Amino acid sequence: MMRDDGLEGKVAVISGGGSGIGRALAVAYARAGAHSVVGYLPADPHDVGDTVAAVEAEGGKCIPVPVDVRSFEDTEKLAQAALDGFGRLDISIAAAGILRRASLAEMTDQAWDDMMAVDLSGVMRTFRSCASRMAGAGAMVATSSIAGGVYGWEDHSHYAAAKAGLLGMCRSLAVELAPRQIRVNAVIPGLIESPQSLDGVNSLGKQGLDEAGRIIPWGRVGNVDEAARVIRFMTSDDSAYVTGQQIIVDGGLTVRWPS
Repeated sequence: MMRDDGLEGKVAVISGGGSGIGRALAVAYARAGAHSVVGYLPADPHDVGDTVAAVEAEGGKCIPVPVDVRSFEDTEKLAQAALDGFGRLDISIAAAGILRRASLAEMTDQAWDDMMAVDLSGVMRTFRSCASRMAGAGAMVATSSIAGGVYGWEDHSHYAAAKAGLLGMCRSLAVELAPRQIRVNAVIPGLIESPQSLDGVNSLGKQGLDEAGRIIPWGRVGNVDEAARVIRFMTSDDSAYVTGQQIIVDGGLTVRWPS
């Protein structure tokens, strides 16, 4: 049965596609009949081949491209791979990011600049490269976080600042690119179990996630598939009149009355 969400035959460029939400999203697009170009950092310990295999198992096609979003030359290669491999580029997802713990007293200029270069400027570079190659209507989504997008998070001011900055970037690009029928939105994941959040040094770790799950109204933390399906929706025809917005995917965490 044909889907009616307009994703059949579309091509999505996904930065940060080697693991986590990026990998889950590539699979979600394959299930919708769309193909993907996934950017991955060669130094990432996760095997991008697993992403390709998962996409192909769903009948989709996936082109892996090594990319460091701190480099405009690399994001240009990532976006061009969509045209070279599939002849079109319809969707851009900026899911690449880093997470580092650092208190204000420990913060160095280098640590701050590195975070901004990846989690904020890296999104701009990805969108700039992709937007210039979108021939017609398109959709772009940045992955923010409830840390910065909604809440503060001690020892993570640089991360929160970058994730908050994405919201202003997306609102402004939504206005700028609307005449080209390119929609720009942000998704704000809450506590999602992923390789990043399972890092007990820089994030919550498994024990921290389990403890947090008990205060989430839904009764647990989310998973990468749940976040990915929301992003897929935000790039489909089902959200065709939505741009410049943010949607929170958190199981009700941010609306829970404190107790």
